[in-house]
Amino acid sequence: MIDGGEDKTRGGGSPTPVRPERLRGPVEFVGRAAELAQLRRLVATPPCLILLEGEPGIGKSRLVAELLAELPGRHLIGECDDVPEPFPLGVLLDAIRGSADRLGPLSPVAGALAPLLPELSDVLPDAPPPLVDPAAERHRLLRAVAAVLAALSPATLLLEDLHWADPATCELLAYLSTHPVEGLAVVLTARTATPGSSTPIHDALARTPPWSVTRVALSPLDADDVRRLAARTLRLDDPPQQLTATLLDRTAGIPFVVEEVLRTLAERGGDPLADDSVPFVLRDVLLWRLRPLDEATREVLGAAAVLGMTPDQRILASVLSLDRVAIGAALTAAHRAGLLHDAGDGLRFRHDLARQVVYDLVPRESREWLHLRVARVLEQELPRPVAQLAHHYRRAGSGADFVRNAEAAADLATERGDDATAASFLLQTMDIAELPRPVRVRLAAKLGRSAIDGLSQAEAIPVLERLLADRRLPPGARGELGLVLGRMLRQQGEALRGYTEIERAVPYLRAPRRKAPALAVLAAPDTVVGRHVDDHLDRCAEAETAAAASGDPAAHLAVRIARASLLLELGDPVAWAIISELRASAELADRPREHARACLNWAQGALHAGHPEQADALLAAGRALVDETGYERLTSLVEATELSLDRAAGRLDGLAERLRRLVASAERMPVTLLDARAELATVLARTAGTAGDRSAGGCACTASGGSAEEPGDRAEGHGGGEGRDDVEVAERALREVVADARRVGAIWPLVQALSALARLTVAERPEEAVRHAADALSLVRGKGILAWAAEAVLVLAEAAAAAGDPGRAAGAVAELEAGIAGRDAPLALAVLRRCRELVPA
Repeated sequence: MIDGGEDKTRGGGSPTPVRPERLRGPVEFVGRAAELAQLRRLVATPPCLILLEGEPGIGKSRLVAELLAELPGRHLIGECDDVPEPFPLGVLLDAIRGSADRLGPLSPVAGALAPLLPELSDVLPDAPPPLVDPAAERHRLLRAVAAVLAALSPATLLLEDLHWADPATCELLAYLSTHPVEGLAVVLTARTATPGSSTPIHDALARTPPWSVTRVALSPLDADDVRRLAARTLRLDDPPQQLTATLLDRTAGIPFVVEEVLRTLAERGGDPLADDSVPFVLRDVLLWRLRPLDEATREVLGAAAVLGMTPDQRILASVLSLDRVAIGAALTAAHRAGLLHDAGDGLRFRHDLARQVVYDLVPRESREWLHLRVARVLEQELPRPVAQLAHHYRRAGSGADFVRNAEAAADLATERGDDATAASFLLQTMDIAELPRPVRVRLAAKLGRSAIDGLSQAEAIPVLERLLADRRLPPGARGELGLVLGRMLRQQGEALRGYTEIERAVPYLRAPRRKAPALAVLAAPDTVVGRHVDDHLDRCAEAETAAAASGDPAAHLAVRIARASLLLELGDPVAWAIISELRASAELADRPREHARACLNWAQGALHAGHPEQADALLAAGRALVDETGYERLTSLVEATELSLDRAAGRLDGLAERLRRLVASAERMPVTLLDARAELATVLARTAGTAGDRSAGGCACTASGGSAEEPGDRAEGHGGGEGRDDVEVAERALREVVADARRVGAIWPLVQALSALARLTVAERPEEAVRHAADALSLVRGKGILAWAAEAVLVLAEAAAAAGDPGRAAGAVAELEAGIAGRDAPLALAVLRRCRELVPA
């Protein structure tokens, strides 16, 4: 079953006999002194959360084993599997099960775990009644796990191979990073994310504050470590320098590979440098160990590699039609040859790298047959392990069976509120070329709905685009797929493309309950260029009609939230009455995540209009709701709104650095990234403009709020070379935001950056400043919300007054005055008063 490979022993003779008496037991632990000391310090002062990262074979598990061996107290240990079932929090529940006998009194919220841990029903509180909101249900589950962990603390929670973790587990760990359990040290191991790809654990922790997670990266062993390892394993007092150099060259210093090579050298004996047949790559090492095994044992070992890291002897017996005695004897022989090891709960491969090498040695046709046999055996299990079935059927090349099980796994994940896992399974089905169109459309619709709040948007978008390009797509499917594609594009920061896709989808949406929220999205004025506010008002009216026809409370709520946001941007006082009514309603209170999102959107609208006190109150409410629900996706929006408030109030000390951190953490949240960059560039421009002559003051009027300074004051100079450098940095940042905002069609950061660029250049390059300000005014004119152009009009007035021709700005000032007449726009009204001082009517 396994190809034996070419015999590389010198002279083509028999392989050198294994001489286990030369081995000194497990290869000794070397190096990692600094990392081990750091881990000791951290776990000694819980709470803490540590992510230990490195490439496969780098020694993560060995390092934490050294840590736990000398660590007193309770250890909770769980290990992720490479083919996880869509069962949320599985690795954490495994860690908890082993310590159930030590549980003391528990908070009632811990009862939410009762359905997931029926074997602990005698120690857990009764399960609480289900909640209407799935998001709130998930958050309660997270709090339940945290409550049980608190009851088990002080303790160390070790979770291994988190690169395979389910998204619910990753969400909980992100929750624990910002809501630490007293006395609990959390240690995670995961493979380093590769460029251009990521994993749910890296995505989840990327959205947490930088201080909440300590990342410890493991690098390959250096020459001194390899030399010490060789000395101890080979019993050499002074290993030749050439041996160390060769080992480093052939193994890249990866500890697992170095150890395997050294074990083989120790077993074979002789002079390693004199023997040119000594294998220096892992594949050759394992080939050498396979040679003494008979064909039957190799066949069992190959099937074990297909089955997984810890092969089940019962399943192996069924797959190969052998009795359990024969299977046990074969695995024991593989263990004696050093290909498996005893982990305490059965024989398993010592490392996934070793399993992968053995797997690759099985001929492709044999692998496919084994995967199919494994799947047929697993079909008899109850409940059916649908994720494993999907994995094996896909590797067997059975597309229809794979799709059937992948869809079942996705449905199960969706039922449990795990959209990210559902999206992952559904994405895989899109690769099946022979998938019938109706099936592909059905699965794509599920994919779109799962990916909207999941972590698979970038992968799902091209799939949906290809389907929508098919002219034979049924109208109903075109509407549904277009809507989810538009929403994902918007969340990826593609404002105009997303808006346009939703516009195209609306006519094909037949159900009013689906059409109403889609139209509500189109009613938002502050996201996209090229649409006048009258268009947004029309869309809002259509949305209200659709919501009334649907009879769906959720659709009605979405439309009323959108209307309040639209009227707030328009400066219509009716907005505040709607907001007060909604915030007092049971409909919004029962949907805490929608409530949080609405409060944050309204806070931004209040800032745009110039109501910092109301914005502050709405931000506080939104922040409390985000903390309550654990909705990490809104964390960056909370921080961005808070920073905008600080800028509006003139609280600039340390603001640029905080914004830089936000921009860095928002890389995986593109919907907030451009706004954060615009805020940062504007702050840089303001601090650069006031770095020189402080007596002149700084610009008071910004695109997002008022200031502690008087309207219209500006610096006349830049304070020397350092100030000049600051100005150039700010100008470059603003130009980059302008270019990116134009590319994606995002109007608010575009107007904000153009206005700040005009402000920055008006002193030294007034004609250029006029062009930027006129550009911003033109964009706002196309939107029809003249209050947004206040800063740009002020720059035009200042430039005209400085040139001795104030009448040149008279038209722009009059346009602003007419546009905000009767509007609730205190910021724009304050700017207008300053404009009238410069350009009298």
